[in-house]
Amino acid sequence: MLASAITEILESEPGLRVFAVARTGAEAVRLATHEAVGVVLMEYRLPDMSGAAAAGEIRAARAETPIVFHTADDSETALLDAIDAGASAYLTGSATGGEIVEAVLRAVQGEVLIPVALFARAIARQHRLAIQQGEREKLLAEFTPRELEILRVLAQGLDTPTIAARLGIAPHTVDWHLRHVIEKLQVHSKLQALVAAVRLGLIEL
Repeated sequence: MLASAITEILESEPGLRVFAVARTGAEAVRLATHEAVGVVLMEYRLPDMSGAAAAGEIRAARAETPIVFHTADDSETALLDAIDAGASAYLTGSATGGEIVEAVLRAVQGEVLIPVALFARAIARQHRLAIQQGEREKLLAEFTPRELEILRVLAQGLDTPTIAARLGIAPHTVDWHLRHVIEKLQVHSKLQALVAAVRLGLIEL
């Protein structure tokens, strides 16, 4: 019933079409990796595996496919698992139809829609990597001041156009710097870069 309701909501938006509905993680992986879907809307708790595990397999096969989570599980563990799997958005069961549609559309555009307050609480309670001051300074030296500045602004939950306006640079310049940050941190998304930066002590929330 929930899948049918969400399908109706999504298909009421011009330009959106639900390609398929999967009942298990394995089925979701099979469908998403063998067909060129624009975005995957994922539940965290699935009958055969976690949504994060399924998302990880999908991203491993098709790194460009954005994953939006919509689930009743609002635990910090689930949130961080989803982020580590490359989630573009994490919506709880209280999300409205409009919020679901917005998350899907923004994910397709490459944006990340994670509640910053929820993200900050989750990261604050995680064990950060023990890095000696000298090692941290060496790591910091790998990043330009602009890259670190963009990471700090990104941590405020702002999208690319807003970051660009705040820093007085073009949106494509922001994306260019973020691509370099993602490569240096050896991750796959802006959100994963933010997680890594916090855990490594590059920025603070």
